[in-house]
Amino acid sequence: MSLTNYEDIVINQGTDVTIEVHLVHDSGSSLNLANRTVSAMMKRRYTDSANDPDSLQFTTAIASPASDGVLTLSLTNAQTDTLNPRGRYVYDVELSHLDSDSNTITQRVLEGHIEVSPSVTK
Repeated sequence: MSLTNYEDIVINQGTDVTIEVHLVHDSGSSLNLANRTVSAMMKRRYTDSANDPDSLQFTTAIASPASDGVLTLSLTNAQTDTLNPRGRYVYDVELSHLDSDSNTITQRVLEGHIEVSPSVTK
C-alpha cells in the first residue's frame, strides 16, 4: 500500500454522511486493520486548531472482520449543517498501532480536499 492516498470528497450540507474506505496493499490484498485505531479530521486550513469551530472530527469505525481492510468515516446532518459552503476544507485519515516495543506508530493513509455543496432546503 502506498503510504498516503489522495481523494477529493464532496459533502452535501445538512445531510448524514458515511464514507467507506477500502485499504489495500499495492499487491491488491486487503490491509489487516486488527489492533489498529483510526482517526480522521477535517479543517478549513492545515494550520487551524482542532478546537477551531470550523474543524470537525469524523466518527470512525473499523468494519468486521478487520482483515477486510474497511473503515468508515461519518458525520451527522447536524454536523454537516454547520459547514461553511464557501471555500474548501482539508482532511486526513490516520491509522495507529503499537509496535513490539510499545511505541505508537501513526501512518496517514488518506488525505485530500472537501468541497461542501450548499443546502437549499432547511
